[in-house]
Amino acid sequence: MAKNFDLVVIGAGPGGYIAAIRAAQLGLSVACVDAWSDTKGKPAPGGTCTNVGCIPSKALLQSSEHYEQADKHFADHGIKVKGLDLDLKTLLGRKDKVVGENNQGILFLFKKNKVTYFHGTASFNAKVDAGWSINVAGDKPEELIAKQVVVATGSSAREFPGLPFDEEQILSNDGALRLTDVPKKLGVIGAGVIGLELGSVWRRLGSEVTVLEGSPEFLAAADRDVAKEALKAFKKQGLEINLGVKVDSVDAGKHVKVKYHDAEGKEHKAEFDKLVVAIGRVPNTQGLGAETVGLKLDERGFVEVDEDCRTNLPNVWAVGDVVRGPMLAHKAEEEGVAVAERIAGQQPHVNFDTIPWVIYTSPEIAWVGKNEQELKKEGREYRAGQFPFMANGRARALGDTTGFVKVLADAKTDEVLGIHIVGPTASELIAEGVVIMEFRGAAEDIARICHAHPTLSEAMKEAALAVDKRALNF
Repeated sequence: MAKNFDLVVIGAGPGGYIAAIRAAQLGLSVACVDAWSDTKGKPAPGGTCTNVGCIPSKALLQSSEHYEQADKHFADHGIKVKGLDLDLKTLLGRKDKVVGENNQGILFLFKKNKVTYFHGTASFNAKVDAGWSINVAGDKPEELIAKQVVVATGSSAREFPGLPFDEEQILSNDGALRLTDVPKKLGVIGAGVIGLELGSVWRRLGSEVTVLEGSPEFLAAADRDVAKEALKAFKKQGLEINLGVKVDSVDAGKHVKVKYHDAEGKEHKAEFDKLVVAIGRVPNTQGLGAETVGLKLDERGFVEVDEDCRTNLPNVWAVGDVVRGPMLAHKAEEEGVAVAERIAGQQPHVNFDTIPWVIYTSPEIAWVGKNEQELKKEGREYRAGQFPFMANGRARALGDTTGFVKVLADAKTDEVLGIHIVGPTASELIAEGVVIMEFRGAAEDIARICHAHPTLSEAMKEAALAVDKRALNF
């Protein structure tokens, strides 16, 4: 017998589980269907973010950072380490524990908010009088009838043409998080967020890492000054980063052999123990039953939605990686909340102009709003203020003075148009920039706010002062 709900959410990643919880808070009867399982076959809600993305990668970044600090930097603090040894099994076990705790946390939140959870693969069956018929395939097949549906099926790693992932030698982000040995030589195709973060993890743990990037520009989406500073720091650490590369062939035998041309057209041959392919992601819409009910997809497989995340079908919505816009967990969460509130009759708003971007390398990279090249292209008159962490007392005490904070403000109104950070805890510092921009604040507003001393956040204040050429400590 079919089970009826006000809302069925397909997918329990950041967009899906947050949408389900918010809708339940607003009084709707809600079901959430998700197929993800852990290594023991148990339900593992949380999507790519929790299982093979944000959470496990940050756990490994933290562990690898500790290892590198002990190996190379503790001595600067008078701490001598003898017989340093890497227990990779324990390191990976900690990562898995962190992931499992997050999985269980989501299941707890479902129970707390009275969201009914189904472990299985959901697909559209038909339009019915009461709404939409959804099939759930799994250990316990179900039919659900939903007045409203939210598609939040996320994305998967894009394969290199003609080179499927085997997760043994040719690795997606999933395989790169599960290596049981530190590869002597690791190749990475793609110098985006995933490629840089995973490359950083294994470099710290002892791999020789070579990154092959097709774009002639490093981090093309970032501010040029930030990208230049980050590239310099990564190369100093030992990451070999090649730009403007055209990969000609990949042969996975005993080792992975890659032939490629560099930006000058010169041919190269490289051999790696493992190869990580991080060239973007594709939406998970196969098996959704979109064609069965006429759910419109674009030419790349994304669910087509309007600015409010409505699809072409009545009472069917879509959020997160499966729709247009940046593939960011926090963007998916904001859309999930907004859709739940729209279903409940409210009028929420998601400001895509103030969604922050973060790369969790060392140094961290974060930004919100426009960068200098974008403002120049638009012909927008602006003023820029920049402050280096080398002039920040807390950064000196931490022993990490790489990078800077840059504030961009309108030349006439002083409204903050963008904030760009490369340096320690940039991921946390950017929140102040998001808040000031959300309230359309001015650089002067940041400059007049009292920031605690000594803190890294003082660099934000000083960069805002520098917009008016009155920085106090540089």
